[in-house]
Amino acid sequence: MERRRYDEDFKSEAVRLIKEGGRKVSEVSRNLGIHENMLYKWKKSLTDDGEDGYTAEEKAELRKLKKQLRDVTEGRDMLKKAMDIFSKAPI
Repeated sequence: MERRRYDEDFKSEAVRLIKEGGRKVSEVSRNLGIHENMLYKWKKSLTDDGEDGYTAEEKAELRKLKKQLRDVTEGRDMLKKAMDIFSKAPI
């Protein structure tokens, strides 16, 4: 038995029917002829946690930017400490 493949447009439309159409997952999955678990998986992958509206790619970009910000902040803090140490008058 060959696995069926669905394109991103089909997946996003199915998820949209749930989120914006106010329809139940069971109803949409039955109408589309797919298993409910597959629809839940699509919903999660297209919005990462299913509720916040961010796609998985946007979440990955956000994680990358947060790490970058953390690294830059740590570097800045180290420079501040170094400036503080070297700017003190010798005793």
